[in-house]
Formats: sequence, structure tokens, C-alpha cells
Amino acid sequence: MVLSLGVTLLASGVIYLFIPKGDGTPDLPRVDYRVELLTARRAASYPVVAPQGLPESWKPTSVRFKGDQFDAWHLGFHTSDGQYVQVQQSADKPARFIEESSQGAKETKVTEKIGDRTWTRYAGGRYDALVYQEKGATTVVSGTGSFGQLRQMAAALSSK
Repeated sequence: MVLSLGVTLLASGVIYLFIPKGDGTPDLPRVDYRVELLTARRAASYPVVAPQGLPESWKPTSVRFKGDQFDAWHLGFHTSDGQYVQVQQSADKPARFIEESSQGAKETKVTEKIGDRTWTRYAGGRYDALVYQEKGATTVVSGTGSFGQLRQMAAALSSK
């Protein structure tokens, strides 16, 4: 009995050492968001934005448009350093939409002029965010990325 226990432990040790483990971050597939973007731009009640000119290393990994939920637009990217940055837009009530999109980040007194828009900075536990409000829609750039990465996304946004 002791001998079979020893053999079992030895076999378990060999398996543990030589079988690959799922350590690290998974390689997320790059999504093509062109069709969803065209659909959103045709259907939404506001000018839908998407980034132009981001580095190739920023990988689009999620996209959705929900016309039945306040024309909610979402586009998410993983950056070259493994952070997550998303842009979301909606015609929903700003307070509710910002709370949800920024994962509960709180408004600060800091504003930033990026391109032709003035963004308000939100700081949070999980996500930080930049928020731009215009008549009929709210745009939130948020994620785990640095404010520099959020600014980079905000600067790349275009409705054309």
C-alpha cells in the first residue's frame, strides 16, 4: 500500500511538472467592428464615434450596439501593455449611464480639452474615465488604462 501511494505521488509530480498550465493572460481574438459601427451610425439618434489612428498594438476585443437600450454603443480594446480601454455612448440618462460605464468612478473637478471637446475626469477603484456630454448623448472613455491611454482614445475618436 505504501509502495502504490509512492508511485501515485511520483506520477502526480511528473504530471504537475510537465503538463502546461494556463498561467498568464489569454490571447483574446481581434474583432472586426466595421459592420456593427455602420449599423450603429445608421440607427443611433446621435453621432456614433470610433477611434481612428490608434496603434496596431491596440486590439479591438469587444463590440456591441443595442438600439433597443437607448442606442447603447460599446467598443473595447486591449492595449499593448495588457490594459483595457473602452468607448461607450448612449442616449440614456447621463447619471445612470456614467455610473454603469465607469464602474462607479466619481466625478472630479478636473476637465481636459481634447481635440474640440472638453472632457470631465472621473476617478474610480476599478476604472477611471473621461466623460463628454452633449445634447442627446453621453460618451464615456473608461477602463483600467492610465489617463494617458484614456486621453489617447478620446483624441482618436471620430464620427466619420
